[in-house]
Amino acid sequence: MSDVLDQAREKPEANPQRQAEAAPAQRPLPLAGVRVLDVSQVMAGPYSCMLLGDLGADVIKIEPPGTGDQTRGAMGFKMKGPDSMGFLNMNRNKRSVAINLKTDAGREVFYELVKSADILVENYRPGVMKKLKCDYETVAALNPRLVYASISGFGQTGPWAGRPGFDLMAQAMSGVMSVTGHPGGPPVKAGVPVADIGCGLFATYAALAAYIGAKNTGQGQYIDASLFEAALAFSVWDISEYWGRGTPPIPLGTANRMSAPYQAVRSQDGYFVMGATNQKLWLQLCETLGRPDLVEDPRFKTNPDRLAHREVLIEELEKTFVTRTSDDWVETLLGVGIPAGTMYTYPEAFESEHGRHRQMRMEIDHPNEGKVSNIGFAVKLTGTPQQVRLHPPLLGEHTSDVLREIGLDAAAVEGFTARGAFS
Repeated sequence: MSDVLDQAREKPEANPQRQAEAAPAQRPLPLAGVRVLDVSQVMAGPYSCMLLGDLGADVIKIEPPGTGDQTRGAMGFKMKGPDSMGFLNMNRNKRSVAINLKTDAGREVFYELVKSADILVENYRPGVMKKLKCDYETVAALNPRLVYASISGFGQTGPWAGRPGFDLMAQAMSGVMSVTGHPGGPPVKAGVPVADIGCGLFATYAALAAYIGAKNTGQGQYIDASLFEAALAFSVWDISEYWGRGTPPIPLGTANRMSAPYQAVRSQDGYFVMGATNQKLWLQLCETLGRPDLVEDPRFKTNPDRLAHREVLIEELEKTFVTRTSDDWVETLLGVGIPAGTMYTYPEAFESEHGRHRQMRMEIDHPNEGKVSNIGFAVKLTGTPQQVRLHPPLLGEHTSDVLREIGLDAAAVEGFTARGAFS
């Protein structure tokens, strides 16, 4: 028996079915009873599957023996155990099964798992799953109701399909970077991986829709999701300007191409953000600032006027804003109904009174790390709130348990082990 199987056998309490039996009676989570195979690495796929796990799905993470998900060793700084903080923040509520899909024995085990699955998510480069004989056509023959989602950089078809799928390339080639940063400045990507996370969200919504369809018809389907298309889908305002005016949009820094003023502005001690996005708010802003001259200035009469003279408008506003601190202005503007906000760092946002109230930082018990921080649930379900049922798994932690669940006895497991299925 392999070390991976021995390790998993020593931790039977990780089985969510057993945990549910011991827990007090409560309303089931929406996806309780749904089995998801997470055959993905790094970000978009693992993030999508974590969301499904948070909603109650039994997510089985299929990982290469020895190395596991590439993100386990990423980020350049060490935790107490071998797994990175990035991995720990995207893989809660999953069970890890280490299977070598490059071997016939490993594929045989995988096929048995497919028979019990409802959703499969993979994010290998197009063509890899076919080479492994784990593609949709192969596994759908074993389980016609399976919903199979492929995540890639540019989709499964088209001239760019074979390119590596990374957030940076998707941001650049989708046009996102063309509108990010300041006019005339060097290229700037969005500070967060919008293509990766966006693709994970789109894949989740498609998988759930297809699952509902399969429940009604008994027939699953194939989902083709890409980082490129996810990034393009976020371009609602920007592409509207091009299609409406015929002019490619350019970077605007923190400003908005639909209204002004709506951006970060300089104060006595730094910057804050504010927006007077309609005529009523504009007039209220001028009154609050004690600047009736701005109301009478023909350059600022209407929103189109203010957009056309945005730079000089901000210069005029900042002549007043620099006389007081950011906190003073935020409090004052909010007090008269004008949207405004403080510019926080991530630590400040998570530890803010509101961030704490909304439980956007939570701690999970972990066998190596003790307590490990995770981002809280981004949406709140009041009837069936999401739960952390399982810590981010150790590599292969649940291999033995899961194999028993699909009916493989000790002798069968020993045979698969001897044939290289788990190494």
